[in-house]
Amino acid sequence: MGNVISKLSDNTEVTPELDGAYASHNLYTTSIGANESKTYHLKLWIDYDATVEQAANKTYISKINVIANPETQVVDTLEATFELNDKTVTANLTNNVTSATYCTSTSNICTPNTNANISNSSYSIDLERNDNKQMVCTRLNGTSKVICSSSIDISPSIKDTLLAYYPTVLTRTDFSTTVTNTTTGTIYKSADSSQYDDDGEVYYFAGAPTDNWVSFAGYYWRIIRINGDGSIRMIYAGTDPTVTTGSGTQIGTSTFSIDDDTYNNNAYVGYMYTLNEVHGTDEDSGIKGVLDGWYKTNIQDEGYSSYIDTNAGFCGDRSIDPTSSGTGTGISATHYGADYRLYDNKTPTFECSDKDNDLYTVGSSNKGNKALTYPVGLITADEVAYAGGVNGRTNSSYYLYTNSVYWTMSPSYFYNGGANVFDVLSTGYLIDNGDVNYARGVRPVLNLKADTAISGGDGTADSPFVVQTY
Repeated sequence: MGNVISKLSDNTEVTPELDGAYASHNLYTTSIGANESKTYHLKLWIDYDATVEQAANKTYISKINVIANPETQVVDTLEATFELNDKTVTANLTNNVTSATYCTSTSNICTPNTNANISNSSYSIDLERNDNKQMVCTRLNGTSKVICSSSIDISPSIKDTLLAYYPTVLTRTDFSTTVTNTTTGTIYKSADSSQYDDDGEVYYFAGAPTDNWVSFAGYYWRIIRINGDGSIRMIYAGTDPTVTTGSGTQIGTSTFSIDDDTYNNNAYVGYMYTLNEVHGTDEDSGIKGVLDGWYKTNIQDEGYSSYIDTNAGFCGDRSIDPTSSGTGTGISATHYGADYRLYDNKTPTFECSDKDNDLYTVGSSNKGNKALTYPVGLITADEVAYAGGVNGRTNSSYYLYTNSVYWTMSPSYFYNGGANVFDVLSTGYLIDNGDVNYARGVRPVLNLKADTAISGGDGTADSPFVVQTY
């Protein structure tokens, strides 16, 4: 600060700190920053003009006080808000944040010690699903201020819950033979990316499991598969789990086409269709009308639609067999993709060949054709093949056998004036010549949301998995 020389009386007089003091003055005022130190040297002299009478035989008593008056101006514009999407927490930061650390805790506020990767004034972390509520805390720009989220509840997903029940996980690459063995405690997964669906790896059931039963919305269901996005696809199995064959396993019967006179055009292989277009969706098939009506009455109107996933969709694959010379329109003799895959080649797939046009989803979905009013559909022929059914072979020993004929959603061919869709015969026989104007059983298929909770059960018919509803 340099040298400061002044008369004591020239300094600002302040309130004395000593009782009986003659006077008190402010010697010096300065400011000291955080983690800063300053050193001062004080020297005192008697005024040159002081007389003997003023200074002789006198005692000078003084006290020097160092008084700290915090005058810190806190300009705290560092803020963070937290946003949860599934199990991903995003910390949205003010744009003057240049660095951040974070931590997660299941009990109380934690000490942030993990460096965050900030991009566009935010960073994201994935939380582990568990039964405890969690909290995310963050420290911004190395300050002492810690900002924490509110408690976050991300219970284990239905996928995680279900997989814990199946200690045996197998893969299959040969789909030319039926699967008839009891597969309780076993779940299969897609062997490689060629068997994935549009969202990733799939887990599915095959053979005769006794532990893929679900109770939901007052009905019983059999799980077909865990979709790549973690949602659960299941097929209607009636109101009584002891009834596994006959009409009790379906909601009724219907022609696939709008009536028994609409069969003489390629368009009628479609779950929805437009005349003279391969992938049109202007008109509803007859079976779609039946499923829509059932869904509205039994799922939506009963308050269960909030548990239904709207993105997984239902594939009515109208891709044309690469060896077919047909056009897929009018009365052109045409074989479709599922017929090519399953009739001779025995290579099913979970992927929808043309998901923009043939993956049937509702308007609010983030993918597919967005043509559906209600998120309900049918099983595909490929899914039947994965379950253990084979085109042209009987199988009364797998979980999709009902001793009744019922529809799939997969077009097979148009030939000799008739449109055909795959169905499952009463013998469990997957067959490609289901005339669309014939009445067959209707078994709705739904997709449960990935964050659906299971409140009980072990998947058996006596104790099915119970979907937790409120």
